[in-house]
Amino acid sequence: MKLAVVGAGKIVAEFLPHASGVPGLTLGAIVGRESSRGKLDELAAAHGIPLVFTDLDECLADSRVDTVWIALPNVLHADVARRALRAGKHVICEKPFVLRTEELAELRALAAERGLILVEAINNQYLASMVWMRENLPRLGDLRLVQCEYSQYSSRYDAFRAGTIAPAFDPAAGGGALTDLGIYTLHLVIGLLGAPDTVGYTPRMERGVDTSGVAVLGYGDLTAVCVCAKDSPGPSRTKIQGVDGVMVFDGPPNEIAAVELQLRDGTHERFALDDEPHRMVAEFRAFARMIDEPDPDERDRRLDHSAAVLEVAVRARDSAGIRLG
Repeated sequence: MKLAVVGAGKIVAEFLPHASGVPGLTLGAIVGRESSRGKLDELAAAHGIPLVFTDLDECLADSRVDTVWIALPNVLHADVARRALRAGKHVICEKPFVLRTEELAELRALAAERGLILVEAINNQYLASMVWMRENLPRLGDLRLVQCEYSQYSSRYDAFRAGTIAPAFDPAAGGGALTDLGIYTLHLVIGLLGAPDTVGYTPRMERGVDTSGVAVLGYGDLTAVCVCAKDSPGPSRTKIQGVDGVMVFDGPPNEIAAVELQLRDGTHERFALDDEPHRMVAEFRAFARMIDEPDPDERDRRLDHSAAVLEVAVRARDSAGIRLG
């Protein structure tokens, strides 16, 4: 996988130091705006990236790149992914994948038509702790209640309140609590339980954007509550309750460092993964395998999950009258 990094924001700076730990991944290029050239050059020099582009089309025409990782504001995901697929490049797109179900349907069709890999970078679906949770969920018996919370006082919230609107708080850029932190809670719950029957979202709106909110997913007589907040601190916690026990972990749902299982019969187990250098490494290892040895079945399985989450996110936004992009 010869990767072009499209973007130079926080998530890029966070992952690049760990890219060397992903077998099969070669950092081939970094792409950004001319106004960010200094930052692009700095990242390229620090991480041995040979090519720097300020023109996306030039990058997409370069044969030294076969995959693009889109790490841009949410509203740009669909267009850049479309252009990359049409140029014959595999696409890894940061969460939230895209903002509309029809956009994902179009991108899926392009990827299938051209035999390319298209995936959403949603790291909690690739963590060993998530696999363990799926495997052990039946031990809880009939499920009764799921709570998944991700609250984090945003480093951009004070500026937002003062009138400076960053993309993360701009509905025109696809921002808001649900598309940012809340999407992790939806991925976790839907990754464990599948798509819900009913969806509702109650947001706290400020300057036209949801700065926090509560999504309620109905699964018959089981209710899952997803809490997301960028305007107040945590703690963040996930708890899954069944008639025979409970599964719980502290911290945000994009890390899942250690999971506790407590059963009514006295069983107490703990699963902890301590050897991963960063939460994004596992997903990029999976992407590299999927691309280096093309696996359309795995691509389609992952896309089915992403499509289910996107549909729920759209239904949640619609229930609250939120319009993005």
